[in-house]
Amino acid sequence: MIGSWSYGGNLGTARFDLAGGGGPSAAICMGGNTGSDSNKTEEYNGTSWSSGGNLGTARSYLAGGGGPSAAICMGGYTGSTSNKTEEYNGTSWSYGGNLGTARYALAGGGGPSAAICMGGYMGSDSNKTEEYNGTSWSSGGNLGTARRYLAGGGGPSAAICMGGYAGSDSNKTEKYNGTSWSYGGDLGTARRSLTGGGGPSAAICMGGYTGSNVTEVYKTVGGGAIWM
Repeated sequence: MIGSWSYGGNLGTARFDLAGGGGPSAAICMGGNTGSDSNKTEEYNGTSWSSGGNLGTARSYLAGGGGPSAAICMGGYTGSTSNKTEEYNGTSWSYGGNLGTARYALAGGGGPSAAICMGGYMGSDSNKTEEYNGTSWSSGGNLGTARRYLAGGGGPSAAICMGGYAGSDSNKTEKYNGTSWSYGGDLGTARRSLTGGGGPSAAICMGGYTGSNVTEVYKTVGGGAIWM
């Protein structure tokens, strides 16, 4: 069965280059650009968005994950490249451990107690992965393809990333097993500045820069996995 998209409640603050997480009944978004870097957080209850606690550091091109009651964000751009991590408790943000490598246009996932981030830009495209244990970040296995403006999801033990920019728009998918990345099936449409989520066995990505409105879903089929 093929589903369809329908409009939900509008954000209170229009913006781009933001991060978020959750699903249709409970979601969160934070940061972004409104003409300048934003510290805004909004929470979704399945119908409408309401203002949450402001980020401590206004920024765009950040990564994040979680939901309205527990969320995380990391990295981004604040006029310079950021290494800041912030954790959300449903009311307010507090600073967590700094990333080992400051960067923006990265991807990530998870929550305040267990998170992952990968890729990004730090003067050059990055292949760095970092894992969060609720207190501090440690280095994980490097991506096979260094890139920025990618999408991803999951956590430190199982993650996925897809698309991005690596000198040209990328169709690459990589899957993480807690130690190392391996290549999965290529996207049907190479693109950057997309978004998505899920994990190595079931994921989704949508939008991006190719002039495309394509949504692709990642499924395990037979002995492998493909985008459909």
